[in-house]
Amino acid sequence: MLTFEIRHQDPGSKARAGIIQTAHGVIETPVFMPVGTAGSVKAVHIRDLKEDVRARIILGNTYHLYLRPGTEILKQAGGLHRFNGWDRPILTDSGGYQVYSLAARRKLTDHGVVFQSHIDGSRHSFTPEGVMDIQRIIGADIIMAFDECTPYPCSYDYARKSMHLTHAWLTRCIQHIAATEPLYGYYQTLFPIVQGSVYGDLRTQSAEFIASMEAAGNAIGGLSVGEPEEIMYELTDLVCDILPSNKPRYLMGVGTPANILEAIALGVDMFDCVLPTRNGRNGQLFTRNGIINIKNERWKNDFSPLDPEGDSFVDSQYTKAYLRHLFVAGEMLAPMIASLHNIRFYLWLVDQARWHIESGDFSTWKNAMIPRLKQRL
Repeated sequence: MLTFEIRHQDPGSKARAGIIQTAHGVIETPVFMPVGTAGSVKAVHIRDLKEDVRARIILGNTYHLYLRPGTEILKQAGGLHRFNGWDRPILTDSGGYQVYSLAARRKLTDHGVVFQSHIDGSRHSFTPEGVMDIQRIIGADIIMAFDECTPYPCSYDYARKSMHLTHAWLTRCIQHIAATEPLYGYYQTLFPIVQGSVYGDLRTQSAEFIASMEAAGNAIGGLSVGEPEEIMYELTDLVCDILPSNKPRYLMGVGTPANILEAIALGVDMFDCVLPTRNGRNGQLFTRNGIINIKNERWKNDFSPLDPEGDSFVDSQYTKAYLRHLFVAGEMLAPMIASLHNIRFYLWLVDQARWHIESGDFSTWKNAMIPRLKQRL
């Protein structure tokens, strides 16, 4: 079964460094999970995730994997680990975010969701039980409860009804997981998800309900969907104070490097976000001194490494001038280098956070780093 042990606590904040043990290996926290939506982290080889950036865990998505390649193929392959060659932990998002993002293509009921595929318009149904079955077939180590992610802004009444629906679905998810067995001989751990939009009293109710489930880990959803950062931090702080301190906390879909450091200080352990690869494919690089748009003319004859301090996160042979040239020329290598650089930067950042938590000076380091990370170079 999944276990979690806190090894160090920062004296100046709620940040902590811990160890999550899964069937496919150990995850040191705080951790960032590269997003491999359809079984692949876009523009990045599995080999590079293992050997170069040394990712500890990646994320897959139930909705996308259900549509392509489909559950029959995944089951024949023996699960996603064998299908894509990734032998370390995997977490799967249940598809709740796609329920949110496909608002024009779905019908929501107490029973579940009927939606149209974004690929071919075909109609499909997701229920809590069905989503658990799909995640059994995918074979992820950590599986997420089926929830509804509320949009921002939304009314208090909508947020309240949505929260209660998420709680009802969670109960069904827990019951179905208890009544079924893993398919590939190792344990799968279900994480519930706190909802409640931007309303503090709803977030409190939801966090208390989720905590009462006594799951091995818990997630915070429905944030980073357009609300001001200050509200995201306020609600994350509120929820982290309610969720059990001896269980890992996962803030879903967050975020920028600065967001991650602020949330670590509030007691969050796990993160995922598409920004490193999505922004990398469009020429944006995250560095220790700020954010670079590598397509800008100013980098045309800059032969320094991609990160201005020390060696590049990818390879010192790749300079800003060379990467800019690749983007301007439309070379496929450009988004590959940029995506790999950004993922490695994110993993470097959470590793540094862990090191400073262990050293007892995380808060001082964080407060000095955040203004640098936000700069536009």
